[in-house]
Amino acid sequence: MPAPTPEPGTTPVVRTTLLDQVLPSPRTLHRVEIRRITLAPDFAGGLHLHNGPVFGSIESGSAIYQIDGEEPTILRPGDVFYEPAHVRIARFDARHDGVTFLGYFLLEADQEAELEFPD
Repeated sequence: MPAPTPEPGTTPVVRTTLLDQVLPSPRTLHRVEIRRITLAPDFAGGLHLHNGPVFGSIESGSAIYQIDGEEPTILRPGDVFYEPAHVRIARFDARHDGVTFLGYFLLEADQEAELEFPD
């Protein structure tokens, strides 16, 4: 079946940049691990950090996201986020509706994605 013909004066493809994040230092990227993660309603992820940068996008539900020392934001379906490597994430808490998101873990050779919960 042929692709539909766009209306005159319209573009059949729209590309919107949602996030353009510069990494703090050059990395030798070997692979990207993508995980679908679901948090139950009202689950608090707790203070944590990652051993590499993590990008993500909310599929369903909502979460409160906060880098330590910054203001919290509410993430909803379609929103994207960035968790820098070795930076304290104060909150990634599911709200009353729970949350499902995709996490993109940028990994170097022989590196596994790690999550640390500091004291």
